[in-house]
Amino acid sequence: MNIYKLKYTDKETAITDFIAKDLIDAENNYKEGIQAIVEIGLIEGVDGYHYDVMSIQDIYFGTNEIIVNNPKHNFAGYE
Repeated sequence: MNIYKLKYTDKETAITDFIAKDLIDAENNYKEGIQAIVEIGLIEGVDGYHYDVMSIQDIYFGTNEIIVNNPKHNFAGYE
């Protein structure tokens, strides 16, 4: 299982990227292999709009993938 912590400039940019990467469809339904997409949103004192993604497959998110020292969200059993 792959867990991704992501940061985008805004929600619209994130959704556009998720559709382009075939993670969701236009109605925000998960595509095959996507277990969860959690909208964290804005975090006080931190730039950007945040999401967590759980996926079976490897996905390249480039500079949108971040390392988090104090996560606001974790998937149970996965850190």
